[in-house]
Amino acid sequence: MVKVQNNQDGPMAPLWVRRPEALHLAAYTVAALVFTGQIVAVVLRGSEGPTVLSVLLAGGGVALSWWRPWAGLVVASGASFAVTAVGHDPLSVWMMAVLVLFSVTLRGRQPLVGIGIVAAFFLGAFMTVGGFRGGAIVGSAALFSAVAGGATGAALRIHREHWLTLEERAESALATREIEATRRVTEERLRIARDLHDVIGHQVAMLSMHLGAAEIGLPEGAVSARQALGSARTSARTVVVETQRILALLRLGDDSSDDEALRPTPALSGLEGLVASFESIGLDVRPSLDLPTGFVEPSVGVTVYRVVQEALTNAYRHGEGAATVEVRERDGRICLTVENRVGPPGGSGPGGGLGLVGMRERVESSNGRLTVDSGEGRFRVHAEFSPLGAAV
Repeated sequence: MVKVQNNQDGPMAPLWVRRPEALHLAAYTVAALVFTGQIVAVVLRGSEGPTVLSVLLAGGGVALSWWRPWAGLVVASGASFAVTAVGHDPLSVWMMAVLVLFSVTLRGRQPLVGIGIVAAFFLGAFMTVGGFRGGAIVGSAALFSAVAGGATGAALRIHREHWLTLEERAESALATREIEATRRVTEERLRIARDLHDVIGHQVAMLSMHLGAAEIGLPEGAVSARQALGSARTSARTVVVETQRILALLRLGDDSSDDEALRPTPALSGLEGLVASFESIGLDVRPSLDLPTGFVEPSVGVTVYRVVQEALTNAYRHGEGAATVEVRERDGRICLTVENRVGPPGGSGPGGGLGLVGMRERVESSNGRLTVDSGEGRFRVHAEFSPLGAAV
């Protein structure tokens, strides 16, 4: 039996969807009440033995159907011949047979087969031993009661299966979204680790080297200055140790090798190689790169590289056709633009929103400005930075 897990944020499944056995119990309870009432009526009327036996046959069919659905349905429906033959009103037997048919089709048995069995017995008894007693109205009632019982059970079963399918799809969508979010977070943590290793590690190493050179160049009597420079170099080494500790925390749960996680992060000089890597996997990239010749803050160079990388990733996954990449220096700013055509309607948006959030945070961390436009079948990412990392 499939267990339905209800989402607290969504509509709760009806009780009969969560507990389908409740409908079976209700059907058999009503059938038991009808059987009990009929037995009481037969006893009070002082009916003969054949009438009592025919009613008991119908009740036995109901009980048998609990374990053997098809056999019980045949017995309960066939009891209509016995009841009609002794001249008793077959309505109560019909009700019991229809309730059994409802339960049988609700369990997933073939509704057309069940309806055919019940209708054949009802109409057969009506047209043979019943002698068409009651006319066309009684015959139509026998036929449509069989159809109604089987159709109702089948319809409820289909509705329950549809509800369960929707819940399964919703759970699958939530799981997929969580997996995608986890993957994005892991990728961003790895990128941050690389940036820390490349940018901060390099700068601290250079700082330590210059401090050592300054310490060597001090005159013999500059004891206090020598001590200050020594303390500065000790602090620089502490920064390196703490940076390594942060890198280890960022890489918790990451399956990448140490070389992959800590390899130097490409900056502006790596844009051509980045474009070539996307071209090698089939993306049509049309680059226009006019890189600045002056000094560029390393963190800005890393951010430019990462924005182009994320934009081309979106173009490859969600766009179609060629993607244009333009990076150039204009009015003392580094301006980059990546543009591509949007894929066919119905697909997921670029990056599902998670990549764009990370891109915006990265740009803002470098005091840059990011603009994302999607309209008229185009998706455009534009960012501007100061080469020195100043606010734009």
